[in-house]
Amino acid sequence: MSIWGFLAVSGGSWFSWLGLDGKQSTMIVDGPVARDQLRLFYITCWVTLFLFLVVGGVLAYATIKFKARTEADEHAVPPPQGHGNPFVEIALIGGSVLALVIIAVPTLKSILYTYDVPIADKANAYQVTATGNQWWFKFEYPSEQIPGAGSLVTANELVIPVGRPVHVDLRSIDVMHSFWVPKLAGKVDMIPNRPNFLWMQADEPGYFWGQCAEFCGESHALMRFRVIALGPKEFNDWLAQQKQPARDVPAPAAARFGGATVQPAALRTFKENEPGLSEAFEVAPLDAWRAKQFPEKNEVPELIQKGRQLFAAKTCITCHTIRGVPGALGITGPDLTHVGARSTIVGGLLVNTPEQIQRWIHAPELVKPGNKMWVTGYLVNHIQLTPDDEVALVAFLESLK
Repeated sequence: MSIWGFLAVSGGSWFSWLGLDGKQSTMIVDGPVARDQLRLFYITCWVTLFLFLVVGGVLAYATIKFKARTEADEHAVPPPQGHGNPFVEIALIGGSVLALVIIAVPTLKSILYTYDVPIADKANAYQVTATGNQWWFKFEYPSEQIPGAGSLVTANELVIPVGRPVHVDLRSIDVMHSFWVPKLAGKVDMIPNRPNFLWMQADEPGYFWGQCAEFCGESHALMRFRVIALGPKEFNDWLAQQKQPARDVPAPAAARFGGATVQPAALRTFKENEPGLSEAFEVAPLDAWRAKQFPEKNEVPELIQKGRQLFAAKTCITCHTIRGVPGALGITGPDLTHVGARSTIVGGLLVNTPEQIQRWIHAPELVKPGNKMWVTGYLVNHIQLTPDDEVALVAFLESLK
């Protein structure tokens, strides 16, 4: 085991004790890019610690050694001075240069390594395009083409294959953002009208937290995303499902829409800034994501069809794409073709449950201030939803697996 691997293993308990093992920890990493950056961090820390101990030790020695302890000492002749001593000055310059070299060489190697996918792995690299929006992320898979629909597109949850380098082209559609998945790779800016990129790789299947790391407006702190790393078979199964059009749950021909079928659940009052992710979800998020890939057990087809009709009637189709739903070709908001299969919604802010979906569509401005769904959707189009409407829309969105 290398010294860096030893530090990662032995330091795990210390990181936990110090609170450095969080969801976005840069000290416990799961990919080669983040691991190389952590190695460089350790080198820099050890060199600066050595310099601190040397300089601090000399300062402490001089302070104690030459401290005036009596009145006579205060008027004593100063000891011989080292100023102008060629040996001392050359030694100090040489030591400083050596310290810089020790840091500079690994830094240059790390820059070259983390800049782009290594040449030996380029042919195997998987391509993804990430686009920053206020305040959510769009992910496009250019190698996964859908007949008549172009590239596969998802939002806020980037699913990647395990053990394979992923080249991520970074774009911004409005202001400057920054793409950061701490456990997999360092942050890189997404700049309007200027292409940028990074690469990352996950060693094992996992669920990783990402964040926009560049202030981009009112809800910058609420612009989050997830990276889900899957094994080859599970990843291919996910791709095959994502390429399908939106799932349709037909209602019986004689079904009647209305409150008689299902009574709407009362929306409880949410506290201001109440977290949208439960502790249970955060303990096993990958298991929660896998569970979302299957239809809900208590689906009500009549309610789903009513929600499907409301999605068009309330002009939601002008901002969102849902492949398979006529007219739903909007690009202002996230693609919702398979939104029911995502573990989170609203840019990774809320867990994907009926309660949280209803919370979002009931009052989006309270969940994510300044969002376009509220400003250019609800306000401009005068959208008003009754409790019955909200329940039907929730049922429809949850059915989109």
